[in-house]
Amino acid sequence: MRQRSLIAITAALTAGALTLTACGSRDDSKDKDGGGGSETTVVIGVDAPLTGDLSALGLGIRNSVDLAIKQANAKNHVDGINFKMEAADDQGQPSSGQTNATKFVANKDLLGAVGPLNSSVGESMQKVFDDAKLVQVSPANTNPAMTQGPDWNGGKKVRPYKAYFRTATTDAIQGPFAAQYLYNTAKKKKVFVIDDKKTYGAGLAATFKDEFTKLGGKVAGTEHVNPDTKDFGAVATKIRNSDADVVYYGGEYPAAGPLSKQMKKAGAKIPLAGGDGIYSADFIKLAGKDGKGDYATSVGQPVEQLPSAKEFIANYEKAGYKEAYEAYGGYSYDSAWAIIEAVKKVVEDNDGKLPSDARAKIVDAMQDVSFDGVTGKVSFDEYGDATNKQLTVYQVTDTSDPAKGWKPVKSGTYTG
Repeated sequence: MRQRSLIAITAALTAGALTLTACGSRDDSKDKDGGGGSETTVVIGVDAPLTGDLSALGLGIRNSVDLAIKQANAKNHVDGINFKMEAADDQGQPSSGQTNATKFVANKDLLGAVGPLNSSVGESMQKVFDDAKLVQVSPANTNPAMTQGPDWNGGKKVRPYKAYFRTATTDAIQGPFAAQYLYNTAKKKKVFVIDDKKTYGAGLAATFKDEFTKLGGKVAGTEHVNPDTKDFGAVATKIRNSDADVVYYGGEYPAAGPLSKQMKKAGAKIPLAGGDGIYSADFIKLAGKDGKGDYATSVGQPVEQLPSAKEFIANYEKAGYKEAYEAYGGYSYDSAWAIIEAVKKVVEDNDGKLPSDARAKIVDAMQDVSFDGVTGKVSFDEYGDATNKQLTVYQVTDTSDPAKGWKPVKSGTYTG
């Protein structure tokens, strides 16, 4: 997938060629069946890393949003509305994400955005969207501060941005859930904790470490790494000499895969564990045979095992996307569908038309969105967080076929 240019709507358009509503453009030439009538075009933006190291996850996000939009149009889910997608590549960089958010805001037809993948990128976009009253729904951001404020862990939860929502659960649950599994079930008692110093990785590692030590586990060592170097020889030696029986890595698969390989080559024959950022077939490709036995947690229950996801999987395959939907496919579809449902509510409440303040009304409508989605029940709490708190632990059991190498070993949620 490649970034598409945004459609600019200017006052110079010839009268009669395109008639604008307050938000959304009206095409009077044909209806969905190609006959007479008219429909209003509503654009849904999607921001994700479509190129670079994290593109496997980003392309799965983009494709799944595209599928949701196609399904909504095929079903005429919102009468009189034709949805279109505008995709932007952030390459996993906050500065690019902020630029993309600004471009999305400038497109008056764009009434909602899905994404991004990275919490650090999401942080750079939140204020831009919120100032414009443009709803944002992330399928993958897991840093708790994004919805509950910087003091979330001190009992002072304050929602920073009304326009921000997410369908993925947070690291306030994911990190402790992993700690409980590794300590209680996998019987790991001594951990070496590593993070990549980024918003997602450092936050996840911190919540994991807190819970692991509360349970009685010991921390054999800690380290911060630069994920761009891909040379982890020094830290691999520290792991080997630490007497740890597991490594927990807060970060993403482009660094986690090589780290797993290098630490085992150095003699540390112990599993590496991490969060949803390493739950990808590309982790297994990078770690190779040394990845066998490694763990990852990911949001929700395995999509392949959910009755609610059967139609999504079948339609995704039928659509012929070249890339897999990956860890966030179902959540991306549900994020897009949440925006579609909010648009539907606003249109129905306004006699079948978009009001002049459509963006603000869609933000308000999103708070009450509730439907049975690909990933289960989709709805949001008072902070904009997903009410679905389920998580799954996966383990690499087969490295011969990376696409099938991760196997679910336990689903549930954190119990404090």
